[in-house]
Amino acid sequence: MERAAGPLRNAYPDRVLESKSPGVPLDSGVPGRGPRTQPQALRGDRAGAPHPSPEPQPCPGAVFLPATPHPGEQRALGVRLGPASSALAAPGQPRDSARWMLCVAGAKLKRELDATATVLANRQDESEQSRKRLIEQSREFKKNTPEDLRKQVAPLLKSFQGEIDALSKRSKEAEAAFLNVYKRLIDVPDPVPALDLGQQLQLKVQRLHDIETENQKLRETLEEYNKEFAEVKNQEVTIKALKEKIREYEQTLKNQAETIALEKEQKLQNDFAEKERKLQETQMSTTSKLEEAEHKVQTLQTALEKTRTELFDLKTKYDEEITAKADEIEMIMTDLERANQRAEVAQREAETLREQLSSANHSLQLASQIQKAPDVEQAIEVLTRSSLEAELAAKEREIAQLVEDVQRLQANLSKLRENSASQISQLEQQLSAKNSTLKQLEEKLKGQADYEEVKKELNILKSMEFAPAEGAGTQDASRPLEVLLLEKNRSLQSENAALRISNSDLSGRCAELQVHVTELTATAAEQRELIARLEQDLSTIQSIQRPDAEGAAELGLEKIPEPIKEATALFYGPSAPASSLPEGQVDSLLSIISSQRERFRARNQELEGENRLAQHTIQALQTELDSLRADNIKLFEKIKFLQSYPGRGGGSDDTELRYSTQYEERLDPFSSFSKRGRLVLSNKMARTIGFFYTLFLHLLVFLVLYKLAWSESMERDCATFCAKKFADHLHKFHENDNGVAAGDLWQ
Repeated sequence: MERAAGPLRNAYPDRVLESKSPGVPLDSGVPGRGPRTQPQALRGDRAGAPHPSPEPQPCPGAVFLPATPHPGEQRALGVRLGPASSALAAPGQPRDSARWMLCVAGAKLKRELDATATVLANRQDESEQSRKRLIEQSREFKKNTPEDLRKQVAPLLKSFQGEIDALSKRSKEAEAAFLNVYKRLIDVPDPVPALDLGQQLQLKVQRLHDIETENQKLRETLEEYNKEFAEVKNQEVTIKALKEKIREYEQTLKNQAETIALEKEQKLQNDFAEKERKLQETQMSTTSKLEEAEHKVQTLQTALEKTRTELFDLKTKYDEEITAKADEIEMIMTDLERANQRAEVAQREAETLREQLSSANHSLQLASQIQKAPDVEQAIEVLTRSSLEAELAAKEREIAQLVEDVQRLQANLSKLRENSASQISQLEQQLSAKNSTLKQLEEKLKGQADYEEVKKELNILKSMEFAPAEGAGTQDASRPLEVLLLEKNRSLQSENAALRISNSDLSGRCAELQVHVTELTATAAEQRELIARLEQDLSTIQSIQRPDAEGAAELGLEKIPEPIKEATALFYGPSAPASSLPEGQVDSLLSIISSQRERFRARNQELEGENRLAQHTIQALQTELDSLRADNIKLFEKIKFLQSYPGRGGGSDDTELRYSTQYEERLDPFSSFSKRGRLVLSNKMARTIGFFYTLFLHLLVFLVLYKLAWSESMERDCATFCAKKFADHLHKFHENDNGVAAGDLWQ
């Protein structure tokens, strides 16, 4: 009993339940407090319930919860019916509803167990009080009754005391069993969510098993596709083979799709269709990513080959420059050796001249010593001396010039050596840079084997290369890669054929236009000659004098030729004075003016036709320019993507900057949104449609909000109405159940 009362002490700290011997009453531990008042209980089976309780329905979660004992069993065990336990046996709430509430609402079960624990505590207090009263009454009986009567009554009292001890022992054992059950069931969660979760998990396990089988099949097909793509080398042969395989795959896929659809419609629900679509998308993305990875590897291999060719070209240029520099150095060395030889020869000549000069000086000294020599000999010596001095000065100048040439050649040689050394160092740096770039490219090519990094690049290239149209986005998303490749190839072939046809048409049209231009130039030259001749004829027409009787008011028009006057008279009507021109001259003038008018009219028509043709050509060129701009933007996008790799850089020129701005403007969502807004606002029909569409959306939102508010208000009203009806029912039918249940217990 001490172990069984442990949870009660933890649940009710204001009470101390102590176990004593069977003959000693229990101390409630609450001083100065009498027996607890019994809460109002509902009517039980023995309270004269008018309605028989039906048989309980089986509950799916009842195996995890203990069955609630019948009120008769509770009374047999000595359990007093409290609000919770009596409510289980009420006519309005039969045992099947109590079982259902126990299996569905775990919180309600805990509350009922807590109420039963409180009832047990109250019963213990009442049993202690009754035990004390019995002890006092037995003492008074011993004092007041005679000894003979006490001896006669002693066996009866002992039997009563033994029976009471047995009953108290049985009640303690029942309470201990209840407390043990209470300890084990107080922390048991509600099994209904666990059962629902188990059922959902079982369904998920079945679906996952089916998905794993589908994934295995898809992996096998993906491996087959990978093997086939690895074996593809020649495009024309692969296209033919792929066409046949696509037909076979389409046939097999149709058959498989039909069989799978028939099988899956019977087994799975609507959510599996969504999962199957996701799996197909992942399959398509993986296949497209693999294809794009192969394309990326090919591009990297081409880039590597290009860098190798550039490196080879640089090596050849470097070798050629080295050989050229070596030849130049050899030529300079030969020139230097020749200059040194010439300097040595000049030095030798200078030495000979110095010797001659010294001999001349010696001879002059001898001549000065010999003063008696004749004048002719002195003159000869002076002349020879002056000539030798002049030769000596010339030789010294030549020596100085040769020394300067040698110094200049040495300086040029040093500069050439420095330049060649700097160029050699630059070429070596370029060679090392190319080697480093080659190593980086090789490392990058090795690093591209990572599948996870390649998948992102493949997805981007797929979106760039196989960008679906606006209307066929959902259809192209479910197509396999072979169909996309075939459609892309067909579209490229059709575009190529259309471009060839347009090129041939344009070339023929250009030839026709050239012939037409030559004809037009010839006709224009003829017309210019005709116009010049006509103007000359008009200028050479003799002006005819008007008679004097016409008045002096027309004297200012004498200098105007008469044919022009006749023309003005024809245009302005009979108010002008009639001239006395001959009839043939008037006819010739009219024919000239009419021919000129026809010529101007024909020229005007030709110019209008040329204007229309020019407008058509301008429109065609504008459309072609727009298409070329879009293609250039796409190419810039690819270039930007290829330049986004680490260690990959390129110089930006004006064209790249221009297309980069256009690419950024194209990616800007605000600019595209503003363009679409201007396009919508520029059209009256679009404005009206947009206005009514926004009005319809606002009305729809208001209607949905009103519907939600109305449904919530109806739910609240229904809840309050049900609560009111339930309270009225309890107040009407279950008002006096507590007193009746208490009477049944004491009976």
